[in-house]
Amino acid sequence: MSSPDRRLTRTEALHQQVARHLRNEIHAGVLRDGDTLPSTRELAEQWGVSVFTITEAMKLLSAEGLVASKSRSKRVVVAPTHDRRPEARLAQPHVVLIGGYAGSGKTELGRMLARETGWPMLDKDTLTRPVVEAALQVIGQSPHDRESEAYVSTIRPREYEALIAATDENVQCGNSAIVTAPFIREFNDVAWLERRQAAHRDMGASTTLVWVYCDPDTMHSYVRHRGAARDAAKLADWRAYLSSINIDFRPTVEYVEVDNCASGRPLQSQARELLKTILGG
Repeated sequence: MSSPDRRLTRTEALHQQVARHLRNEIHAGVLRDGDTLPSTRELAEQWGVSVFTITEAMKLLSAEGLVASKSRSKRVVVAPTHDRRPEARLAQPHVVLIGGYAGSGKTELGRMLARETGWPMLDKDTLTRPVVEAALQVIGQSPHDRESEAYVSTIRPREYEALIAATDENVQCGNSAIVTAPFIREFNDVAWLERRQAAHRDMGASTTLVWVYCDPDTMHSYVRHRGAARDAAKLADWRAYLSSINIDFRPTVEYVEVDNCASGRPLQSQARELLKTILGG
């Protein structure tokens, strides 16, 4: 909620974009029951839109019962059921590997699944970013570098090694796990995927691969929204970044696709459908 620059694109009405972002943050637990939202004027400045746009977005969220007005200037989040701690305990652990490009919404999806199941949420950036930034500085690189050969060849493999080790430790303890990372190289490497699936089977666990698809305009909106320093290079030349990735990429083995485009169905609905598939209905 603190990003100072959230200019939105016009692939859908601006008030719908604002509402969608806030809705996802509520369902993902970033915004919690009882949290006070910034004022209309503050939200308008944060998102780079008019006061009217914010007012219309609040009308949508209020109609859905996600936001309530306590006074003319105070609105709070309404999500009391989100504080419950359900646990979907399976006879065998299940590992959900969620991949997608920067700004696709994979972390939000992972958080939604974790809140629905009580399973541990293992996000690559959360687990490794402090150490990665320190390591980059030690070798004379910017702590926000994610493009250089030094990062790609030396540090990135260790990030994924740590992520997989944390996953395996949970599975060995009988826990299911929700694991989020870009996984671009990994989901394109049949041998890596087969090794992971075999390792999970050996530990008595099953695996589901999820690819979160997001169109470039919606991705751009998400990336600007989160305001992460590691995204600065992408935002500085978005066209160049898009030319460096394959927006039509999909995993090379069986997977489930989640469509997080502006035109797609609500992410929360897709998260629950995915969970039904994993839990067998």
